[in-house]
Amino acid sequence: MKIILKYFPNLTEFQKKQFSALYELYLNWNNKINVISRKDIENLYERHVLHSLGIAKIFNFKAESRILDVGTGGGFPGIPLAILFPDVQFVLIDSIRKKIKVGQEISNSISLKNTELRHLRLQEEKGKYDFIVSRAVMSLGDLVKFSRKNVASKQQNATPNGLICLKGGDLNQEILPFKNTAETYSLNKVFEEEFFETKKVVYVPL
Repeated sequence: MKIILKYFPNLTEFQKKQFSALYELYLNWNNKINVISRKDIENLYERHVLHSLGIAKIFNFKAESRILDVGTGGGFPGIPLAILFPDVQFVLIDSIRKKIKVGQEISNSISLKNTELRHLRLQEEKGKYDFIVSRAVMSLGDLVKFSRKNVASKQQNATPNGLICLKGGDLNQEILPFKNTAETYSLNKVFEEEFFETKKVVYVPL
């Protein structure tokens, strides 16, 4: 939890309680339904919660914005972002029902009022959103192809509506088709931990 406060020192007391509760909740649920690598659960705050919040270090969402989290798994990046932006609406989808169950139970346990979790694939989602977010769920090309239909035409944020992805490693080939529009942000410029050395946020306006 200290690592969250290190980079987000202005949380409300309620937000601190919500973030603090995540470790025990994910530990307990992970023993029943594996949503995080068992050897990685000790690194929950750095590698999952803070990684998810990397999006918030680069983009700020206005109140009433609608965000779709594609392939959320057990709730990343959607749940940490929903805690941080309580006035923004988040819809979290995943094709695996048991993972959605974990995300729903955790959202309920920390009294998240701005999340809706659905068991479905991106291709089946029909809603319109300001931004689509994801964490290494599929290639950038596929995400653009399948999510373009879900990006709202009305703009209400400083950043034009589009796709925001958490990615790692060498992205040169993946980004090549979008080189004229995509923007890449290195998380090692905002987080000093070694884990973030190769981690990036990729934004594609749609």
